Amino acid sequence: MKKDQKMPRKHSALKKILITILVLILILGIIFGIVIGILNSKLNKINYDNLDENSIEVTAGVKDNLSGYRNIVLFGIDDADGYKGRSDCIIIFSLNEKTKDVKMTSIYRDTYVEVPGYRYTKINHAYAYGGAALAMSTINRNLDLDVTEYVTINFQVVKDVVDAVGGVKIKVTLAETSQIPGIKSAGTYNLTGEQALAYGRIRKIDTDYQRTERMRTVINAVFSKVKKMSVPEMNKLLDRLLPEVHTNITKSEITDVMKDVTSYSLGNSIGWPYEVKGKMIGGVWYGVPKNLKESVQKLHKELFNEEEYETTETVNKISNTIIKKTGVR
Repeated sequence: MKKDQKMPRKHSALKKILITILVLILILGIIFGIVIGILNSKLNKINYDNLDENSIEVTAGVKDNLSGYRNIVLFGIDDADGYKGRSDCIIIFSLNEKTKDVKMTSIYRDTYVEVPGYRYTKINHAYAYGGAALAMSTINRNLDLDVTEYVTINFQVVKDVVDAVGGVKIKVTLAETSQIPGIKSAGTYNLTGEQALAYGRIRKIDTDYQRTERMRTVINAVFSKVKKMSVPEMNKLLDRLLPEVHTNITKSEITDVMKDVTSYSLGNSIGWPYEVKGKMIGGVWYGVPKNLKESVQKLHKELFNEEEYETTETVNKISNTIIKKTGVR
């Protein structure tokens, strides 16, 4: 695996898209606007990580192939007391420079992949093993992506965001009610932060794949409400949330663009891998991708309109190894 050299300086249009998606990720898909006069004091509350980009693996040729797009990842950590646990929420935000569309891809946390230096295991373990750098390297190696920017939040942020916007309206099924505190019957409810987090993390009634879809539902519901908030309301929201954010995107980049931030829109959202087979390996349950190569090709078609995408030798090798190790094709 080769590492990309120092990344070139982004031009203005691409940087605007980049910072827009950062803002989205900072508050779980929320786009907000705020007057420049108070922006610096707000951004000082964020936890910035001076992460060396040379520590992030990107397969040779991938970055050039994805010119015109930007991919940034949101990690939701399951550590109740910090930011060193597994990334049980992994959402890649892909920005199209021309159309300003933003697509979300949720990677299922139990997906069986190659983690650099740790062989084959669940993709959500990478963050616990080596933080954001290793988690991004794992994504890049297995999906032919060029993710070098990230935002990490603790799941406490979800509750804070939802409560700050006055709750979110979500349709709840009868089966889901057993997992949401205070909800007894099916229907549409204005969920509190605690209820929305419980809804987004439901696993017992179905699968991890429905779980990621629920989290995206929460993100979109919050996104819709925050776009309508007043500046004073946003100000209060930021004071509450920004101290819980960790990122390697700098304050100067964020302050460069706030004027037209609300012009960007969330587009399609998908779950990845497209097809998996549950399998016990060494006494542990994994979601094994069915033909990783084809799953990566389909992903590039949907996100980047690459009709005839050819996966790298790195992905091809991993795909073949997974088949040999698991028998899942």
